Amino acid sequence: MPPPADIVKVAIEWPGANAQLIEMDQKRPLTSIIREVCDGWSLSGSEQFALRYADGPQLYITEQSRSEIKNGTILRLAISPARAARQLLERIQSHGIDARLEALKELAKLSADPTFATEFINMEGIGTLARLVESGTHFGEMLAFTLTAFLELMDHGIVSWDLISLSFIKQIAGYVNQPMVDVSILQRSLAILESMVLNSHNLYHRVAQEITVGQLIGHLSNQEIQTYAIALINALFLKAPEDRRQEEYTNPLEQHLTEMASTLAQKHLRSIILNHVIRGNRPIKAEMAHQLYVLQVLTFNLLEERMMTKMDPNDQAQRDIIFELRRIAFDGENDPTGTEKRKAMYTKDYKMLGFTNHVNPAMDFTLTPPGMLALDNMLYLAKVHQDTYIRIVLENSSREDKHECPFGRCAIELTRMLCEILQVGELPNEGCNDYHPMFFTHDRAWEEFFCVCIQLLNKTWKEMRATAEDFNKVMQVVREQITRALAMKPSSLDQLKNKLRGLNYSEILRLRQSERMSQDDFQSPPIIELRERIQPEILELIKQQRLNRLCEGSCFRKLGNRRRQEKFWFCRLSLNHKVLHYGDLDESPQGEVPFELLSDKIPVSDIKSVVTGKDCPHMKEKSALKQNKEVLELAFSVLYDPDETLNFVAPNKYEYCIWTDGLCALLGREMGSDLTRSDLDTLISMEMKLRLLDLENITIPEAPPPVPKEPSSYNFTYNYS
Repeated sequence: MPPPADIVKVAIEWPGANAQLIEMDQKRPLTSIIREVCDGWSLSGSEQFALRYADGPQLYITEQSRSEIKNGTILRLAISPARAARQLLERIQSHGIDARLEALKELAKLSADPTFATEFINMEGIGTLARLVESGTHFGEMLAFTLTAFLELMDHGIVSWDLISLSFIKQIAGYVNQPMVDVSILQRSLAILESMVLNSHNLYHRVAQEITVGQLIGHLSNQEIQTYAIALINALFLKAPEDRRQEEYTNPLEQHLTEMASTLAQKHLRSIILNHVIRGNRPIKAEMAHQLYVLQVLTFNLLEERMMTKMDPNDQAQRDIIFELRRIAFDGENDPTGTEKRKAMYTKDYKMLGFTNHVNPAMDFTLTPPGMLALDNMLYLAKVHQDTYIRIVLENSSREDKHECPFGRCAIELTRMLCEILQVGELPNEGCNDYHPMFFTHDRAWEEFFCVCIQLLNKTWKEMRATAEDFNKVMQVVREQITRALAMKPSSLDQLKNKLRGLNYSEILRLRQSERMSQDDFQSPPIIELRERIQPEILELIKQQRLNRLCEGSCFRKLGNRRRQEKFWFCRLSLNHKVLHYGDLDESPQGEVPFELLSDKIPVSDIKSVVTGKDCPHMKEKSALKQNKEVLELAFSVLYDPDETLNFVAPNKYEYCIWTDGLCALLGREMGSDLTRSDLDTLISMEMKLRLLDLENITIPEAPPPVPKEPSSYNFTYNYS
């Protein structure tokens, strides 16, 4: 007979004594259980003790968290959180250096525990740590442990960052600005400053006065701290208030850049990130990839204001830009003197430039997006790549009317399309690592990207022999060419050009045909019958592959961790498919993680269901910033008895499909991901082709001539066994 659901069998350790094996009744008060355990070892004052996990993070067990205890868990009797906090607070203020160092080391470890953190903070522990930092008397390991404990305690969100003093900020900023500082101190200082900027509007101003992006650039050459430095740059960029985003440049070639943008756009920063990070001698880890993605998104978001700015047809400065486009293309020095003649010539030239409104082309830029951003791109092409610009315009103006590619209309629509592809104006997605190295290879990467794509559009238009009626079809092909090329992650703009050359219109048609064949190949009735016969065995094959992948396990990043010391956890299915093992890791693993290192487990028999997306508990709890589309698409949760959840955010769409399909297969439910449908179609098509090839190799004996009969409809039945 199985034990009652409220009874868990655990082992409890105490230094120097034999472990106690007890059956813990989850309905009994925790204080009563602790008193019984203390009596077993003849320990008095049970109220001074508590239970902690013996493995993993070794968190304290509370009435709220005790439901997570599983059968077979090893616990440890320890002094209570309040008593531990009091003792450590006294020891870190002692005069003995060795005793203080040991206390700070232990404090740095215990501060990650929310129960201990609450007690320590209630005893004014954060203020004590802040004063130790402000005194400037701590160095080396002692200072590193102090900053670690401070950061861990603040990360619980129990107290507001606004309570931090200016002298503390100056001291932390001083560590960042000093030329020779221990790496561990520098990492924690940068992480603390980042948290200040992200969590407090007031502290942003104070930090910005002490730390500039220029000062942080020097840290990017150090591989140990470059992730922390870029994270702080991103935080300063993200939280910069509007009053620092209003400094315009007078040069018409310059975009409406912000003060922060002018710093981020400088060549020095870009080249250091390119040479020391992207092209460095170390592989880029997930957290660094995320920070590069965030920097890329924030940089492109500087285009949003121009993208959403309509052109004012009465603004002479803006109209002058259109005149400049005409002058460069047609050499406007030979303009006729008469007003009417000049107006007629302008109308003709604007038509040749491909504007929709030939009389007043300014009206073409009143739609947002792309607004004035399209005009900025066109001017950049005309100024910087003048020969290309003139060639495109004159080449199309000399074609037959029905085959000319309207440059103005194409440039405007292409700008809008590129804004959609690169998600200009959208906030970064937490957990996304989709950065493009080529955008870090040029000071004007956006404009150069546009110039490459407008030449692609003109080339594709000619390959398709398109007319004005085909405009939307051409834009669809160009979008497909660009997205396919970006998916290949070209490392430079030259590589992008090479990828696009290989994706001409003929290749796009071939790829479409190939993909279409893999989706709806062989639609005749006998082939459909064969497909239906093959499908169950292919599904079983896919199911076994998914379960095997779950047995290998996967690493997941902890959602919401804003600090640069990456936190991970690993989950894998037992080889007999009966238990899910999981546990925290200090770093991303290289390969398979042994079951012994995964301290927690869930019996598969306890799993009630698997939910995805916005139905996940951890997605309902997240803020609007984190509750974005990409994170929602990668989120899933395992619901198990009694009312517990294990929450996941997959690192990518592939892992999401593998895990959701595998869990559904584990529970005997239908696997319904896009990956399964794709795998099913691919494998069935391959198997069908193999079987049909076998049929083609069969020698069929000659049959006697058929007896003539009246015409009728025939039903053919094929036996492929």
